[in-house]
Amino acid sequence: MAQKQIHFHQTTTLTPEQYIAGLTDFGPGRSKLFGNSADDYLQVHHLGDREADVTEGSGGVWERLHYDWSNPNHVVLTTTDSNLWGGASGHTYTFTRNPDGSTEIDAEVVREGKNFRGRLLGWVVRTVGRTVLEKAFENSVRAIEARNGVATEQGSSSAGSLLAK
Repeated sequence: MAQKQIHFHQTTTLTPEQYIAGLTDFGPGRSKLFGNSADDYLQVHHLGDREADVTEGSGGVWERLHYDWSNPNHVVLTTTDSNLWGGASGHTYTFTRNPDGSTEIDAEVVREGKNFRGRLLGWVVRTVGRTVLEKAFENSVRAIEARNGVATEQGSSSAGSLLAK
């Protein structure tokens, strides 16, 4: 069976709280932070202090996600509905604070197609399309850094490796 998890890694001068604040900002302009979350797809069904129920997407692909940021070092986005994704699909962000004040962000994306189109796109994402997701993750870190007035240290950002996606 094909691996369904993709792992990315970035080192940033952001704190975990700053990245989480960007990740959980569901207001207008979200697409400036997360290119795969077009404003016209965005629908907030419920927003709590440490969790949310949100539909987002772009380009004909949407998913409804349950966001849980109750653990300040581990944010879990679980796909609860989608036109393409099912099973264990979702995103997990794990934050590690470094002694120098920087933060390691490990992002894991799981894509299990629930229909033919989802399985096909899942295969594309895990193979040739992986670099697109990787670039989107890097761009989100840079955009949140810019929003917070945080400069990225030269050479500190590093892309992750394919775990088993």
